[in-house]
Amino acid sequence: MFLTLISLTALAQSADKLYEDGKKLYDQEKYTAAFPKLKAAADKGHKKAQYRVGRCYEKGRGTTEDRKQAFAWYQKSANQGYAKAQFQLGQCYKEGDGVTKDRKKAFDLFLQAAKQENADGEYAVGKAYFKGKGVEADKVKAKRWLSRAVSNEKGGDEVLADLRKDATDGDEDAKAMLKLIGK
Repeated sequence: MFLTLISLTALAQSADKLYEDGKKLYDQEKYTAAFPKLKAAADKGHKKAQYRVGRCYEKGRGTTEDRKQAFAWYQKSANQGYAKAQFQLGQCYKEGDGVTKDRKKAFDLFLQAAKQENADGEYAVGKAYFKGKGVEADKVKAKRWLSRAVSNEKGGDEVLADLRKDATDGDEDAKAMLKLIGK
């Protein structure tokens, strides 16, 4: 059992190292070099690497664009509880991107991400409650989730900026949501 534990630790370390090396290259926009490292870490079960591999397939970064592969990798990561992947998987279901459109599944995944304080997930849940998409409309819950999203320390400023931009561009829902939360 001790040897198994050591082997698992070494495996995890190598997956972590592959991920860190791949992420660094990805962040430098060296996608062709990043993808093999991220894919190797993802194949070893690294949830953040699985998410990044999904992004690579979704955007065609370092590999051929493939929405079904993106969905599959997001799903692996989301199944491990990674909030960013849960949000992206929800987007796939919402848009029918790589999978059959399903607003209820999208909402459930957004909620999983939101419960982990993911600003994008919180915004998506608030918007779903606001519009009644995938869940029954509820302005009280919409206000609560939208307020959480825009005040979130990690990403709330971006959510608010996007919402304001959409309102400025004439999006009536964005205007109404900003009014609802007093922004």
